Amino acid sequence: MTKIRTLIADDEEGPREQLRAALARLAPELEIVAASVNGCDAWDDCLEHEPQLCFLDIRMPGMSGLEVAQRLAQLAEPPRVVFVTAYGDHALSAFEAGAVDYVLKPVEDARLEQCLQRLRQRQTQGTVADADGRNGESADPAALPAMPAATLELLRQLLPAQRPAMRPIQASQGREIQLISPDDILFFQSDSRYTRVVHRDGEAWIRTALKELLGDLDPSVFWQVHRSVLVNSRFIASATRVDENTMQLSLKGCAEKLPVSRQFQGLFKGQ
Repeated sequence: MTKIRTLIADDEEGPREQLRAALARLAPELEIVAASVNGCDAWDDCLEHEPQLCFLDIRMPGMSGLEVAQRLAQLAEPPRVVFVTAYGDHALSAFEAGAVDYVLKPVEDARLEQCLQRLRQRQTQGTVADADGRNGESADPAALPAMPAATLELLRQLLPAQRPAMRPIQASQGREIQLISPDDILFFQSDSRYTRVVHRDGEAWIRTALKELLGDLDPSVFWQVHRSVLVNSRFIASATRVDENTMQLSLKGCAEKLPVSRQFQGLFKGQ
């Protein structure tokens, strides 16, 4: 049986392991590919493992579950999201009003089973529809429908329309600390130890990992286009498809081309 790749994310070890154990009991068709300890790690683990289903705690440091879901929605093939929330959470009434999957802490088997049954029904409906669309070709038996419109609408309601202004990036240049305005940054590019900051007046290197920057950046402005690249969308001039699997970005005022991985090519669709 093809298993559904599943990620769980919770910054508290007890609830995280409780959910993992409950899923193992109730849903043997799920394969837990990652158990993330905060929002930034959850996003990074999603890019690495490409889960088809994510259980996201709402309140996590770095990025909340809502913010992770917002970024997941930008992927070419976003996973299905189930929010994990506590009684009295500000988002609970919105979850109950919309067709959004959620489970309450502490997770109870009966409530989790209801959620899993809904997911199974949608999986069956999606597989049948996909098979019809393929003219009889075999469909992926582990496929889940894409993130529903109800979830996207919920994110628009609950997430603030505007984030607080991001503080300047501080980069060491010898004995000097350089302050770089986010508005002047073209892109961030990370390697295993450092992150390169390319801006209007040159470039600098910082020790902050890309995933740690994500929680402070507005996802409507700074787009992740590759696991190692975060670009300021205001500087994007064009996106060029090199071949079936490869895309590159050209930036205003910069000769360097940036790669766009398959996961993020859905950001660039012709009208």
